[in-house]
Amino acid sequence: MTTRSIETIESAQSKPATEESHFLGVDIGGTKVSAGIVNERGEILSSAKGPMNTEGSAGDGLTAVQVVVDEILASNGAQPISGIGVSSPGPVDPISGMVANPCNLPCWRDFPLRSEIERIYHLPVRVDNDANAAGLAEALWGAAAGFGSVFYASIGTGIGTAIVLNQAVFHGPNGAAGEGGHMSIDFRGEVNCNCGKPGCIESMAAGPGIARRARMKVASNVKKGRALLNLVKGDVSAITSEAVGRGWRAGDPVSTSIMIETADALAVWFGNIIDLLDPEVIVVGGGLSELISHFFPEIQARLPKWCINQQSGVIPMKVARYGPDSGIAGGAALCLKAASDSASTLKSPRGKQHSA
Repeated sequence: MTTRSIETIESAQSKPATEESHFLGVDIGGTKVSAGIVNERGEILSSAKGPMNTEGSAGDGLTAVQVVVDEILASNGAQPISGIGVSSPGPVDPISGMVANPCNLPCWRDFPLRSEIERIYHLPVRVDNDANAAGLAEALWGAAAGFGSVFYASIGTGIGTAIVLNQAVFHGPNGAAGEGGHMSIDFRGEVNCNCGKPGCIESMAAGPGIARRARMKVASNVKKGRALLNLVKGDVSAITSEAVGRGWRAGDPVSTSIMIETADALAVWFGNIIDLLDPEVIVVGGGLSELISHFFPEIQARLPKWCINQQSGVIPMKVARYGPDSGIAGGAALCLKAASDSASTLKSPRGKQHSA
């Protein structure tokens, strides 16, 4: 594999105003790696993907990332890249770029991902968790563009969240702010999540929670659940959130009741979020975002019951722009934000330097 030396963000800032910067966004997941070239307007110009190796050594995992990055850089030709942004499952230290111990990346424990990628490609690198990166992309270019305060929720296999204020991710003093997916909304509930909290919203409204509740309903009344069972060829264990979505679209009463329960749980959660943050907009991404979006009206109608904010029902709820490309766009957004912050520092009257 070749090592590339491409111009840095600092040199990109000195380019003529008519020449647009390009960034490489990298999305690392438990099963695959995606990468793409993104311009400063948030347009994904090209992309590539490959398998992620999570079962080998830390070096094996890094090699899997490098294969995909090399492929997209090779296809990019002579177009200069101003930086690499990496979206990774958390926990991630956004300052050091250290990946701590994500449950779906067992190959990396306290792994210096940022410094390793900088070593290989001699480019400025930014790393953040996937929800923060995706939320920033939505605030810069997507469904939340133009809003000053954004709450972003990625609902899929899990629930990841981000708080974005004035186009900057709010990390908190320890870099751990915004873990809203593990807020408990039923402290007497069962523990069905690795976080260990009873009744956390992820255990109730993410894909596995939806599927688990559907399987329980069908198992308790097979006759009533016949329509949903037919969708999975009679195998209760094969019921997934996707099957529940298909059942709801087909008018299945069990699937509909499961989705109404999910909307109820999300209304409680979003009510708490609104009371805490009073965001200008809520953006929902992730693999279940399209399905959940059909229940936005129900969620908003329930908010006054769970929220003391009198404007809760009029806070817009939007589907994320980037969908499955959120990690690529999010990685690029990290780079653009870093470049913008650096330029602002250079232009400040005092010329005061701050670490990114």
